[in-house]
Amino acid sequence: MLIKKVVKFFDKLEDKIRAKLSHYPIIYALLGGIGVVLFWRGVWHIADEINIGSTASFILGVVILLTTGVFVSAFIGNKLIISGLSGKKKLAEKDVSEIETELETEEEQIKNIQNILNKVETKVSHLDDDIHKNKNNGLTN
Repeated sequence: MLIKKVVKFFDKLEDKIRAKLSHYPIIYALLGGIGVVLFWRGVWHIADEINIGSTASFILGVVILLTTGVFVSAFIGNKLIISGLSGKKKLAEKDVSEIETELETEEEQIKNIQNILNKVETKVSHLDDDIHKNKNNGLTN
């Protein structure tokens, strides 16, 4: 019961902090980087204190990463795996015209998404106006 309360507290705290820090990406990145370095520094020192040798550290690390499913994504990432499965070329293997075509396609997709968002925003604005008009006219509770 206490563990659930602690987890819930930190979950809510994390949400609040992320919401605030997302407005300041450089500070967010700095704090995240410091946190990662301090975490790994702590892991390193604990391993030194309990006298885990380098071979044992390597084996234990690989076992932990493999059993948790983090090994592949940590070292090569999902984007590389997906591009390999779909048969896409690496950036270094593409010529300039292929890269330009991909960028133009992505730019066009972004423009289409922006247009859709603008239409949705307009519709929501009109709905909001209608709700306020009805509310002011006494038609809504």
